[in-house]
This record gives sequence, structure tokens and C-alpha cells, in this order.
Amino acid sequence: MDDMDVSHDSVVVAGLPVQQSPPDSSEEMQAESPQDTITRSPTQLYSPTKSIQDFLKLEKTSLNTSTEMERDTFEPSPKYLKERDVCLDNFSGWTEQEQINFVKELILTMHHHQHGAVNAFLKPMLQRDFISLLPNKGLDHVAENILSFLDARSLCAAELVSKEWNRVISEGMLWKKLIERKVNTDSLWRGLAERREWIQFLFKPKPGESHRDHSFYRMLYPSIIKDIENIEDNWRGGKHNLQRINCRSENSKGVYCLQYDDHKIVSGLRDNTIKMWDRQTLQQHQKVLTGHTGSVLCLQYDEKVIISGSSDSTVRVWDVESGEMVNTLIHHCEAVLHLSFKFRAFNGMMVTCSKDRSIAVWDMVSPTEINLRRVLVGHRAAVNVVDFDDKYIVSASGDRTIKVWSTNSCEFVRTLNGHKRGIACLQYQNKLVVSGSSDNTIRIWDIEGGQCIRVLEGHEELVRCIRFDSKRIVSGAYDGKIKVWDLQAALDPRIPAGTLCTRTLVEHSGRVFRLQFDEFQIVSSSHDDTILIWDFLNCSPPERLKSPSGSRTYTYVSNF
Repeated sequence: MDDMDVSHDSVVVAGLPVQQSPPDSSEEMQAESPQDTITRSPTQLYSPTKSIQDFLKLEKTSLNTSTEMERDTFEPSPKYLKERDVCLDNFSGWTEQEQINFVKELILTMHHHQHGAVNAFLKPMLQRDFISLLPNKGLDHVAENILSFLDARSLCAAELVSKEWNRVISEGMLWKKLIERKVNTDSLWRGLAERREWIQFLFKPKPGESHRDHSFYRMLYPSIIKDIENIEDNWRGGKHNLQRINCRSENSKGVYCLQYDDHKIVSGLRDNTIKMWDRQTLQQHQKVLTGHTGSVLCLQYDEKVIISGSSDSTVRVWDVESGEMVNTLIHHCEAVLHLSFKFRAFNGMMVTCSKDRSIAVWDMVSPTEINLRRVLVGHRAAVNVVDFDDKYIVSASGDRTIKVWSTNSCEFVRTLNGHKRGIACLQYQNKLVVSGSSDNTIRIWDIEGGQCIRVLEGHEELVRCIRFDSKRIVSGAYDGKIKVWDLQAALDPRIPAGTLCTRTLVEHSGRVFRLQFDEFQIVSSSHDDTILIWDFLNCSPPERLKSPSGSRTYTYVSNF
């Protein structure tokens, strides 16, 4: 049992939980190297329904035909022939401004249908192919800069305009620049670049190396798009590779908390220790952090420190590299159930919450200098979880409420009411709060207005952990299940509630205590003493064994 309290009346827990069809079964799901993908014609990715070049040719033909017809039907009078040359001689003797004024006055004397004929004559004369003209003036870089703002579909269309446009795009390496822009602004592209290792072909080359040619990046782009589509299909279909870390020891009866990055998983256990695992080998690091005298219920780390909270009522600070304990904060009088911190170069802030019903706000000067700023009191039961940003601190309690506080002043702002039983978990970001409760539901809230936007139902027991990003919500519960929900659909009131859960993953044999996820994977921990890694990027071929959770393969690591 863990130390979370999600019921006001009793302690529920004492120890503190582009759309396409899936690939055909004959196809192998595997990553394509950039070299393998450069086999298609440049026009096969995007084919505009009518190219700009065809459109201009059609328009020019139409105008020429119209002009020729007018010439064929126009029979000049003797008076016109006699006076035309005299008028043109007089016109040419005027200044440019005088000529403009005369033409304006002349046009004003004409009829509307005559204006149309003049407009049709002037239109092609006023058009300028600036992309082709700029290089003639030594301004290739300006043409490249203009076209560099195009998205992929527009860039494909631009390639078809003319040979000169295609040359500007090719010599300007605009497909490479488009990919680099995506990598710099989108975490999915960044992660894929690192995992597929084509990031080595971007940005500045290493000394002694040179860039690949333009065609490489022209073909790399569609292969990336295909990879992204496959990842989305794997999430929807529940197709994953499952890796399992067995954390069981003599005193361990659950993995209560975790956090991961590309190199390690850090976990807090019931046996009072913090253990770390190598992401590549899944083997336990030799260094085990010991010092807590109670279960490690919560933790968070950055590049410098690991900070943990325990049922021993303390918060402890550890050096990431050495594993040495560098600070102990003694304030709460009961179990520390959750914490969140953001540490910057010269200052930082941490918020902790406890079974003692209080919230503590701390100023972080350095890992060894962390000072209590304010204690927030208002909840009538254990405070199970906190989260914050520069504007709000958000807390949830066994008293069935979510409370919002000002980050700067620490003053109370509002209460969010709706859950019918105690609240076990929440996450707050981008003006949304998503919470899970022992009433078995998940609620989505607008923090500014305080309204509940949507209620998600599907778990059969207490919802113990929850995370969300811009696309999806992932929840874990005491029923042992992990559910994936479509967040964007949930925010649309027109979408039926029954369609919002896109996948249920069933592998844990005990309560799910904690999970985190990114675009490629879910990492979860449970009362069954395991950490599971659900990999949606490098998943098994479709012909592997299937189950209600989708296709998967297994990697099992025992750490006795």
C-alpha cells in the first residue's frame, strides 16, 4: 500500500498508483536509412492537381488567342490610320508624368467593356517572375530566402514552375533547410532525427566532411513523413515493442515513481531506495541512492540534481553524477506525496505537498541552499499532487477538489469542483488541467474559467497517474490498465465520448503507480515490481503474436 490519500472519509491507500490503414501483414515494419529511401522520383511525394507552370501557359494561350481574335476582327478606319502616328509622336514628346496623366484621362473617357480589353492587355505586361529575375541581379540569396518560407507542398509546386525556380531550390538546399527548421521547432522531428541518426546530415558538417547533395534531402523528407505516419499508426493500433525491467528485491513491493531520458530511468521504490537503469542494456546501475527511511513516493531530476520525497516526511537532494546526498529538507510532518521543481541558472522554485494537508513553496538558490518561502493551507485532506508554471500553482487532494494558487503571490485563486471522490493525480500545462480520481474518471479543465470541459470514463478503478501532451492523454489506474485518449477529440464537444479512448494496454499484473511518455514511448511502473517500456517507434512486424493490447515483442531483464 502507498501513502496517497484520495478519500476524505478514509485513507484509500496507505503507501502511495494523413490517416492510413495499418501496414499489411506482409510488410516489414522497420526504419529506412536515408540511403535506402532515395529511390523515388522527386515528383512522387506531392503532385499538385495543376502546376503553376501549366496554369501560366493556359492563361498565356488564352490571352494570345483573345488578342489574335481582336486583331482579326479589327479593321482600322482611314481616319485612325492618318491620325495615329501624329498622336504617338506627340505622346512620345511628353514627360513620363505627362504621359501617365494623359492615359488616365483617356481611360476615363472609355466605356466599361473597353476597360476590360485594356486590363487584359496590361495584365501579362505587369507580371514579373521575380524568382528568375533576382539571380540575374546577383541576388540568388534573396530568391532562396523567399522560397525558404514555403511548406513542403508549396515547395514541391515551386519546383515545377520552371527550370530556374528548380535551380534556385536545388542550389539553395531548401529541402535541407526545411528539415532543419522542422527539427528545431518540433520535438517529434528532433527525437526522430536523433533516433534514426539522420541528424548527422543536418546543420554544419563536421570538419573534413561535406553536405550530401540536394537530392538526398529531397528524398529524405518523404521518408521522414512516412516514419511519422507509421508512428501514429502504431499508437492508434497499439503496436509496440515491450521491454520489461524486473525491480524485485527482498524488501521491494512496488515502484512508486520514475522519470527517464535517452540514457537512464530513475525510479523510487518501496524499499526506501532510488535505483537507476541503463536505457540501452536495461541493467541496473551499481550506484543505489540510500538515505530515506521510508518509501520513495515521488522524485524529479534535471542535469544536476535528483530531488525525492518520501513517507519519512523528508525531501532529499542528490547529486546526479556522484549519487551523493547534498541536502535534506525537513518541514512536512507526514509523508511527502508529490513534488515539482524548476531550477534555472540563478534561481528556481519547488513545490511540495503532503499527507499533512499542506503545500510548501520553496526558493531554490542552489542544490544546497533551498529556502521555504510560503506554506499554502486550504485543503481538508491529504494533498496528493502539485504542478505549476509561471502563472499558477495547481494542487489536488483527497477532499475531491483542485485548488489554483498564484505562483508569484501564493494567494488562492479558485477551486475546481466536479470529482465525486478524492483526486489522485493531475497535470497542468497550456491552460489545461487533466486530473484522475478514485471515482474512476478523468476530467479535463479550463484553468482560467474553472469549467470542466470533458469527463473521460473507462477505467474500472482509481486513476492513479496521468500525463498529456498536445495530441493525447495517457492514464494508468489501479485496474492495471494503461489507456491512451485522443486529447484533440476530447476538446471537441461534438465527438462522442465512446470514441475518445484509442487504445487500452494491458501488461501490468498490479496497480499502475506512475507513467511518463513522449512521442515514441510510454514508460510505466507498478505495484508488480516492474518497469515497462512501450516502444511505438521500433515495434514488431505485424506477423508477430497479437493480443487485445495490439502487437508486441518482449525484452525481459531480471535484476535480482
